[in-house]
Amino acid sequence: MRILGVCGSLRSGSFNATVLRTAVELTTAPRELVVWPDLGRLPFFDADVEESGPPAVVADLRAAVGAADGMLVVSPEYAHGTSGVLKNALEWMVGGGEIAAKPVALVSASTAVTGGDNARAWLSQTLTVMGAQVIPQDLRIPQAARKITDGRITDEETVAGLRGLLDDLADAAAKARADGNSFA
Repeated sequence: MRILGVCGSLRSGSFNATVLRTAVELTTAPRELVVWPDLGRLPFFDADVEESGPPAVVADLRAAVGAADGMLVVSPEYAHGTSGVLKNALEWMVGGGEIAAKPVALVSASTAVTGGDNARAWLSQTLTVMGAQVIPQDLRIPQAARKITDGRITDEETVAGLRGLLDDLADAAAKARADGNSFA
């Protein structure tokens, strides 16, 4: 089972990137969590460019989404939504259709007590409109600076929550595959 992980933060030392790295460490065979390397490589979405043929990096992203059984989206919250870089990636994914019926789990880590609630709500709504199957389980990590230290999640409850979310995502992906809803 292949899960594609994307992080909506480009910042070095990002709490959300730490969460995604931890998710990779928690994933064991027969599951595989592959991280899309850098959403920052994607050009700004342009419908004219898409119509004439998307750039190779966009085709690569779409192929990675298509090859995955599910997606783990980890995002900070900016201005009550997700980051611009993640929004841009989602805009490029709309035209390809690879995300349709794909199980997706959402995580947000934030220094705020809300844990990025608005970002997850925004992502859930957007991904649902795109046809993704956003699983009802998600993970909010409020006051992340107290739970993530030196690039490691140090809070065992947060690690357990992430492990549980990965299991829930894998279960949803297995069900989608069994139901014939997987395009991988």
